[in-house]
Amino acid sequence: MYYFSTSLEGVAFDDAVAKVTQALKEQGFGVLTEIDIQETMKKKIGADMPKYRILGACNPTFAYKALTHEDKIGTMLPCNVIVQEKEGGVVEVSAVDPIASMASVRNEALGEIAGEVAGMLRATIDSL
Repeated sequence: MYYFSTSLEGVAFDDAVAKVTQALKEQGFGVLTEIDIQETMKKKIGADMPKYRILGACNPTFAYKALTHEDKIGTMLPCNVIVQEKEGGVVEVSAVDPIASMASVRNEALGEIAGEVAGMLRATIDSL
């Protein structure tokens, strides 16, 4: 599996985004980017879809470590976390598994960093 995921019931979408952002902060991440996919798809191609937000999360310490070991690793940063509206008032939160995303990069040092970041992202998801 290339992601960690959980479902939140009885939580409004915007409240879920705020809760995820806070949980990320508690694990040392900041949200660098926030992309409203629902709005973008409506504006660009007229498509209707449920609420779907991509949060670009970054832990500066680990991002710096990764960049010092592999200068092109920025193509895989930041770590994306998605918040999406599902049927029945459920909000699903999923985060990329850095170990899976780094598997194609043959750099042992990155594997160790990815393992640490994966633990932090899993802790974020588990805390929700």
